[in-house]
Amino acid sequence: MKLHEYQSKNIFSKFGIPIPKGRVATTAQEAKQIAEELGGRVVVKSQVLVGGRGKAGGVKLAKDPAEAEQLATQILGMEIKGLPVRKVLVDEASAIDQEIYFAITDDRAAKKPVLIISAAGGVDIEEVAAKTPEKIIKVNIDPLLGLREYQARDVAVAIDLPRDYWRDFTKIAMGLWQVYQSTDASLAEINPLVITKDKKMLALDGKMMIDDNALFRQPELAEMRDTDEDAPAEIEVRKYGLSFIKLDGDIGCMVNGAGLAMTSMDVIKLFGGEPANFLDVGGGAGAEKVAAAMRIILTDPNVKAVLFNIFGGITRCDEVAKGILVAMDEVKPKVPMVVRLVGTNAEEGRRLLENANMITAETLADAAKKAVAAAKG
Repeated sequence: MKLHEYQSKNIFSKFGIPIPKGRVATTAQEAKQIAEELGGRVVVKSQVLVGGRGKAGGVKLAKDPAEAEQLATQILGMEIKGLPVRKVLVDEASAIDQEIYFAITDDRAAKKPVLIISAAGGVDIEEVAAKTPEKIIKVNIDPLLGLREYQARDVAVAIDLPRDYWRDFTKIAMGLWQVYQSTDASLAEINPLVITKDKKMLALDGKMMIDDNALFRQPELAEMRDTDEDAPAEIEVRKYGLSFIKLDGDIGCMVNGAGLAMTSMDVIKLFGGEPANFLDVGGGAGAEKVAAAMRIILTDPNVKAVLFNIFGGITRCDEVAKGILVAMDEVKPKVPMVVRLVGTNAEEGRRLLENANMITAETLADAAKKAVAAAKG
């Protein structure tokens, strides 16, 4: 889950990371009032969950409140990469002397968090990574010990940060580690961390990504989710607690169990087909959950056939069959459906589906072959 800049920076400030004075506005008049409170010269920044806001015209400098109102009017009427701008962050403008890229994220290869920093970074960090990667410094963090102060000092030395700023930088680094750890973040990024002309360090921009699997213990963060960038299917998936990933194929898959789902996709590919999704309804899926899963699959216009592969252990096959019938009555699908039910109450489930005009199969190989043939017409 991504957080907006203003949300990320508010969290940063709770952990002692200095940020500019500023507030969020939803109207141009609000933006003008905030600019007046801040003394006039402000930056008006669009709040959308995409990169490249500045290059798209979504970040503007205003010299006075009247101009802040004018710019907010323009920005609030924009779409950036297909997402509508509903809010702007009005921040006190800062005179920048130096920009630094600074982040903590997951290093899956090392199986540890990693601190990433570059004195050549800031908003153009991607270009630095492509052309001069040696200017980016990475330091792994022991998850049991956490970030140590000596590590923060070491990277300060490595980027030639003047000694006068070591104490402030160490405080910011330790704060960012606490942010990353306490929020179950997969990314906590300050881009840019700046040294201002009046010799202060500020987090001018902030970006955070929270591990979706940890949101059950982060209810306050879960409430911050912005669904503008989410496809309707993803919103529905979260509502019913399904595991769903959209793919590029044309055979929709509904399976109970992640391993069985992966196997089903592999067998479809073995027989020349392409899965349209990964969808695990989980153990104990009832009729309502199955119906929701089927609706989600059928919202994909590329789907030309659907394969149901249910192994009834905890999940009862008759409950799955009821869910399929409920969904068929609601959605009225126009694509062929192949069903394989094996396990608890499988015979009863098959009886329920006898008059539903569905293709049945005994084995996964047989089901996959029939689904591929059905998708090919």
